[in-house]
Amino acid sequence: MGVNITELWQARELSEEALKGKILAVDAPLFLYQFLSSIRQQDGTPLMDSHGSITSHLAGVLNRSAWLMSLGARPAWVFDGTPPGLKQAELTRRRVAKEEAAAAYQKAAAEKDIDAMAKYARRTVRLTREMKEEAMTLVAALGMPVIAAPAEAEAQAAHMVKQSKAWAVASQDADTLLFGAPRLARNLSASQRRRQGLGTRQTPPELVELSVMLEQQGLTQEQLILLGMLIGTDYNQGGIKGIGPKKALKLVKEHVTGDGVSDDGRRALFAAVKWEEYFEQDWHDVYTLLAHPAVTDDYSLAWKAPDKQAVLRILVGQHEFSLERIEASLAKMTPKQRGLDAFF
Repeated sequence: MGVNITELWQARELSEEALKGKILAVDAPLFLYQFLSSIRQQDGTPLMDSHGSITSHLAGVLNRSAWLMSLGARPAWVFDGTPPGLKQAELTRRRVAKEEAAAAYQKAAAEKDIDAMAKYARRTVRLTREMKEEAMTLVAALGMPVIAAPAEAEAQAAHMVKQSKAWAVASQDADTLLFGAPRLARNLSASQRRRQGLGTRQTPPELVELSVMLEQQGLTQEQLILLGMLIGTDYNQGGIKGIGPKKALKLVKEHVTGDGVSDDGRRALFAAVKWEEYFEQDWHDVYTLLAHPAVTDDYSLAWKAPDKQAVLRILVGQHEFSLERIEASLAKMTPKQRGLDAFF
């Protein structure tokens, strides 16, 4: 998660029934990283076919899609484009962290420490271009829209909800709220559990409504963006030392008041927290990326019946999935009550 503002909202439980008929703009990169991290063997190694190709992401796409479609939801998968230049520092930080985790994994493997191997293996997750393209191909074969964002998938998904093209962003990432998503649907998984340490914890689906959070905290959208910047985003990792959500809320309200947010207020805020001592990038550039991200309206929202032969070719023919498993998942994705035309 790029920004940690979870303690500022009061999410409400989201029932499975409430998803029926709802279009969900799926944060595909986040989901794929989840699948690659969580769908693993006991020692932490990912699922692979006999050729050594990783298949955890494909298993996740199939299972998550089948579950959502069985509830009557309509997922539209949004994929990243070219990352903004200001994100390069964060991407470098992540790469270094993965390299350190890989070294720790090798040490644990040499010591035959299975728990440590599982722990560090999950931290080495890499989403390659090939994996992304495979996932896009599978999503299309399953009959769901594939949307290519010009830059950040979360920003594009938020834009779709703002334009009433989708009901909510399906993600864990609070950055979607900084991008202005009216609704964020979290914890959307059939198991309703998430990994915590070496175990799991129950995480029922929940809905965060941006307007409710802003009203509860007495914030405008512009102030929320500034608050996020103080805490830290993907464009200024770590935020300002010593400033958490509550202190950031206080500072933003002290320096930025009124119905609008002027540059004078912003300048006063970032001067007070000594932004330049922490970051080389200009605060105004970070704010602009969050307030006015690159998005597109060049996409189509159309759902089709799954192309069974294409799905079997990808999963069974290329990656040796069980035929029975694929057929069971496809059966969940086919509406029984009203016929295909009424659903698709």
